[in-house]
Amino acid sequence: MTSSPIELILAAGRHDRHYWRDLWRYRELFYFLAWRDLLVRYKQTAIGIAWAVIRPFVTMVVFSVVFGYLAKLPSHGVPYPILVFSAILPWQLFANALSECSNSLVGNANLISKVYFPRLIIPASAVIVSIVDFLMAGMILLGLMAWYNFVPSWRILTLPLFILLALLTSTGAGLWLAALSVKYRDFRTVVPFLIQFGLYISPVGFSSSIVPEWWRWLYSLNPMVSVIDGFRWAILGNTTTLYLPGFLLSSVLAVLVFVGGIRFFRNYERTFADVI
Repeated sequence: MTSSPIELILAAGRHDRHYWRDLWRYRELFYFLAWRDLLVRYKQTAIGIAWAVIRPFVTMVVFSVVFGYLAKLPSHGVPYPILVFSAILPWQLFANALSECSNSLVGNANLISKVYFPRLIIPASAVIVSIVDFLMAGMILLGLMAWYNFVPSWRILTLPLFILLALLTSTGAGLWLAALSVKYRDFRTVVPFLIQFGLYISPVGFSSSIVPEWWRWLYSLNPMVSVIDGFRWAILGNTTTLYLPGFLLSSVLAVLVFVGGIRFFRNYERTFADVI
């Protein structure tokens, strides 16, 4: 009597129906990766986490001089440094989150190739570093408000909505780029270029009110336009207005980018360990 051969099947990971449950089961890995990234980000630097404050401050000074002093663009009665920094804050959050998220898989190649866990944990944990930098840089804005005796209105309570919109946009786009970077390493070079280009086409150094009215809806196809306008609307109060059609358009685009990013990431997730 001969026994039937034993068939051994090696699977790339758990079944899809367990995936979202596994995200919760592996939450400690998420905490560990986020904490590791925070510790490593400014390791062996002379001034450490102070770089999170210095970089946006220097950008604010340069933009204030170029657009406010030299170009003399309108600030609608708001001190130009506050006008600029209220846009630098969301832009830095978006740019840092996009950069960290898009490079997260390649930076954790050894971990991906050795053990199973929901790969979505890696880009999600990378975004935490950007949020910490955002909170640190926010202290500059508080200092500017105190220096210019500028008191925000009740609209400041709506600020979390625009923070969420920035995170949806950056994380969604970051998931697309992270999945593509695994196979095409060219995207590690493309991402800094995209961020630099986006800085110039977004109303960071100036107010979007200078854009002609008939172009505002087209300009709002860049979701960061409404995020920046929303920050200024929430922080600067009645001195600025929020272009509602553009905000609704940007919100829909941000959600579509985020949902599409998750679906695209999940479709290619099984191949990461083989390609990376």
